[in-house]
Parts: sequence; structure tokens; C-alpha cells
Amino acid sequence: MGKPVSDYTAEDISKLTSINFESAYNISVLAHPLLKASPNASIVFISSVAGILPVAFAPIYGANKGAMNHLAKYLACDWAGDNIRVNTIAPGVIKTPLSEQFFDEKDERLKETINRTPLRRLGQPKEVSATVAFLCLPAASYLTGQIICVDGGMTVNGLNFPK
Repeated sequence: MGKPVSDYTAEDISKLTSINFESAYNISVLAHPLLKASPNASIVFISSVAGILPVAFAPIYGANKGAMNHLAKYLACDWAGDNIRVNTIAPGVIKTPLSEQFFDEKDERLKETINRTPLRRLGQPKEVSATVAFLCLPAASYLTGQIICVDGGMTVNGLNFPK
């Protein structure tokens, strides 16, 4: 993370792909027989808005999250006959210890991120976890193949309209 696309090594790309895409694919395939035995199974991938919109400091991460988004759509179609729903949550910037490593309160990138987010704040972990819980409930039984952005409106704003 944090460098131009052409500066990534094959090793960097392999590591990021393993963490951010292959792990989701592999656990899904391994869990498929167990999920198939359930009358109402649900897979929820955690992606990122970087998989929907280009984020300058995370090109390979974003590409892998975009691949995850597409995988969810494919699995939703392929496994629907097995009563397995597959959806993706694409969080924006969520206030976590990891995000706090990238932003401090005086950081211009943080101010810019908040300005480009219509709700004018970072997300909270509970807002993502509540969405995961919802997608696993019977109330969401007709949702599959969707990407739900938990991002305070960042993706609908298109990162183009700071206020």
C-alpha cells in the first residue's frame, strides 16, 4: 500500500492477492459442503470502497477487493440452487486501530476523506457489523449478489464533491 502501481513487486502483488482475494475464495470453497447442508446459508465478504472507486494509495488492494466483489456475484448465481446467498459489504473509512495508523487528527487526508463523505464522519465498526448481522438474518433472505457500501455516502458522492 502507499506506492504507485509500477512500484509493486510480484511478491507484493502475490501477498496482497493471497490476503485480500484468495483467502475469501478458498474459505468459501472449503465451506461450501457445510453451507449447502444448511437450509438458509449466507456468506458475507468484507470488501472495501477501494474495490468500487479508485483509491490513490491502494491500487493493488483495490483491485483485489474489486475481484472479491465480482466473485461474490458469481458465487451468488452459482450457489443459489444450494440455498447459499453471497453478498459483499464495502466499508468506507471505518474508525479502527488500523485506520488510525494511516490518519491522525491533523492529517489533511483525514479532513479530505470526511469532506468527501456526505455524512461528514468516519464509520464505526458497529455499523459494519450490524450490516453483516442483517445480511445473515431471514429478513435478508431475498438479497444475494449485492455489494452494500457502508461508507457514509462516499461512493454515491463519487469522491468529486467536497464541501
